[in-house]
Amino acid sequence: MIRVQNLTKRYGERIAVNGISFEVQHGEILGFLGPNGAGKTTTMRIITGYMPPTEGMVEIDGFDIVEEPIEAKKRIGYLPENPPLYNDMTVESYLDFVADIKGVSRNEKRENIEFTLERCGLAEVRRRLIGNLSKGFKQRVGIAQALVNNPSVLVLDEPTIGLDPKQIIEIRHLIKSLAGERTVILSTHILPEVTMICTRVVIINEGKIVLEESLERLSGKVEGAQSILLRVSRGGEDIRDRILSIRGVVDVDEGSSGEFIVRSGDGIDIREELAKTVVESGCGLLELRPLTHTLEEVFLKVISTEGG
Repeated sequence: MIRVQNLTKRYGERIAVNGISFEVQHGEILGFLGPNGAGKTTTMRIITGYMPPTEGMVEIDGFDIVEEPIEAKKRIGYLPENPPLYNDMTVESYLDFVADIKGVSRNEKRENIEFTLERCGLAEVRRRLIGNLSKGFKQRVGIAQALVNNPSVLVLDEPTIGLDPKQIIEIRHLIKSLAGERTVILSTHILPEVTMICTRVVIINEGKIVLEESLERLSGKVEGAQSILLRVSRGGEDIRDRILSIRGVVDVDEGSSGEFIVRSGDGIDIREELAKTVVESGCGLLELRPLTHTLEEVFLKVISTEGG
């Protein structure tokens, strides 16, 4: 649905985006992560046709954003970091205005507006001036303007920034409800946002992609290793050596009270053999479970590694 290939953006001598490539499939919610100044917003602006790339290309449902901008943009809904709202318009009249700008046909416009008002929880404030709404409702209007043309692709840049905790939860639920129906790119530097909403993450730093992985696989590894917590009731002198002899084990750290952290190579499942070894040793197996890493740990690891 979205294909980004060798995308580069230069501002004179400065390279904001440096040859990045990734794809987003239909119905997927991709978290586009990075520290401030990493190139996230620049990438989002290029994907949506707001600015041209220096090199590379972006395809939206098979249409090149530079060569076929009209067809590509018909399929995009974009929420920039600062929503393009008109405070002196009512919510309903604003969505009507946006629908006209986006070329929504007269036959579809009323149905699209009604659907968007209901989906974004704006029906009760449809006749209120946007300028009189709370920050949370204004953000909902921003998402509504991105949805009013019924796009197959949504690009959301920092959609919960500046909201209070209740508003953040509401917007997250709204975005997550769009999964499966539309392809979504969520650009943010708020890590819990990605964990709660997205199925896959791309981490960018200094204009380059430093990691691309599903959330499910990402939580179980750092630098390709899997860690397992092992706890036994009786320690033996040779237990560490016996564990190290298991195929795939790369390291064993011994803690207190019979605890061990066992690390295996990428993609090697050692749990069955590890349990068998401990039982046969007579040490008394009390606990054996994988240790997962938080997205914060992974994020800091890849950012610090890339930064040298």
